[in-house]
Amino acid sequence: MNSSIIRYILGCILKTEAALMLLPCLIAVIYQEKEGLWYLPVAAASLLLGVLMSLRKPKNSVFYLKEGCIATALSWIFLCIFGAIPFCLTGEIPSFTDALFETVSGFTTTGASILSDVEALSHCSLFWRSFTHWIGGMGVLVFLLAIIPMSGGSNINLMRAESPGPSVGKLVPKMKDTVRILYLIYAGLTVAEIILLVAGRMPLFDALCTSLGTAGTGGFGIKNDSIGGYSPYLQWVVTIFMILFGVNFNAYCLLLFRKIKDFLHMEEVRCYLLIIFASVAVITVNILKTCTGLFDAVTKAAFQVASIITTTGFSTTDFHQWPESSKVILVLLMFVGACAGSTGGGIKVSRFVVLFKTVRKEFFSYIHPKSIKKIKMDGKPIDHDVVRSINVYMITFMVLFVLSVFLISFEDTDLVTTFTAVAATINNIGPGLELVGPTGNFGFFSPFSKYVLMFDMLAGRLELFPLLLLFHPTIWKDLFAYKKTVWKEHHNKASRLNRLAH
Repeated sequence: MNSSIIRYILGCILKTEAALMLLPCLIAVIYQEKEGLWYLPVAAASLLLGVLMSLRKPKNSVFYLKEGCIATALSWIFLCIFGAIPFCLTGEIPSFTDALFETVSGFTTTGASILSDVEALSHCSLFWRSFTHWIGGMGVLVFLLAIIPMSGGSNINLMRAESPGPSVGKLVPKMKDTVRILYLIYAGLTVAEIILLVAGRMPLFDALCTSLGTAGTGGFGIKNDSIGGYSPYLQWVVTIFMILFGVNFNAYCLLLFRKIKDFLHMEEVRCYLLIIFASVAVITVNILKTCTGLFDAVTKAAFQVASIITTTGFSTTDFHQWPESSKVILVLLMFVGACAGSTGGGIKVSRFVVLFKTVRKEFFSYIHPKSIKKIKMDGKPIDHDVVRSINVYMITFMVLFVLSVFLISFEDTDLVTTFTAVAATINNIGPGLELVGPTGNFGFFSPFSKYVLMFDMLAGRLELFPLLLLFHPTIWKDLFAYKKTVWKEHHNKASRLNRLAH
């Protein structure tokens, strides 16, 4: 294993985080808040460690998927640890476990909070919470690919390890250009939402934080009632942009390159929109009696469906009070999630489409045993490796989900709270039902349960395997074997130089 490239990437990540921490300092200057001063020493420490780790460039900058997964998992852990320290130093979240939970929830775009009074935070800390969503939405390592050159095709392995969905490919020949196109779309949609929110008379700071949370499909609100206190116009703007950020970004690239025919053939996007419209229609009818009218019912139903399926987690109402059938639909949407290649979490619509087609193929094989039928997506055959990886992912997901529910059950809370707490974290959604509903929070959990939920948040955001690989003994054996080989080469080289000197 090439440990030198992993060290180098970690150093670059820490330097990047140090630079990003200057933004909450700027917010603190604007609002004249002393809390912003505590971000400077953390940024300095992150910068120093990052410089030390990346000072010596690796001789071999080529790496494979294994190194990409390890670098990705460790990078997110480092990001969260350093990102949590300012909350402790400012005293706004005194407990490091709570601060880490809030930061992991931010970077993984989960939006699950331990805070009962969000409005008590300073503007700089509110901004940092929302900004972690924007950083984690597209992925900080994906951003890194745009500014750090990697040899050959190695960078695709880093992108595959971090990007959500069953497969990742290049939109244009050069990966760096692909990443820049994706970030251009990402930033453009974010700016467009800010403009529309400000046009609806939302304060600029509120619009900025809300847009950052929407873009990353995170859902950290800056008000105690999340988005509920804003006008229907503002709620509809957020609803529309949540849906847009849940779409596979390849769709926007196809529109950008004027490949309309390919765009119209995207089955995942069609299924994604169909699920949204069907869910909104059923819930609207279901909650109509509890609302002030049809428009109010459609507004609330559309917002919550968009918020849950895109795993954003904003709320405009306490949907825990809705009829059981509506709550069941929302829980099912938690697992479905958004499209692959979007900023949303969950299992992803594309996986369910492929699984459905796999089941249909098996039924067909029972009826016609000698037939050979290929599974197709968007009119193109799907490789067997993709189908196999989806099956393995689903099995791993269910095992981790069941284990997490079992571990959290020792809290002795009700089953609905336990089940939806795990569902909301592993799918990176935020709110669940009962005690972890839109009016509750995760602060009552014990430190042990919080670390289990933090693990679920990271595993869900990184598509399980990059994080789980850290616990495979072979990885550490390879790492130590590589270090031993490098040390021997260095020792032999030094011995040869000494002999020549004598």
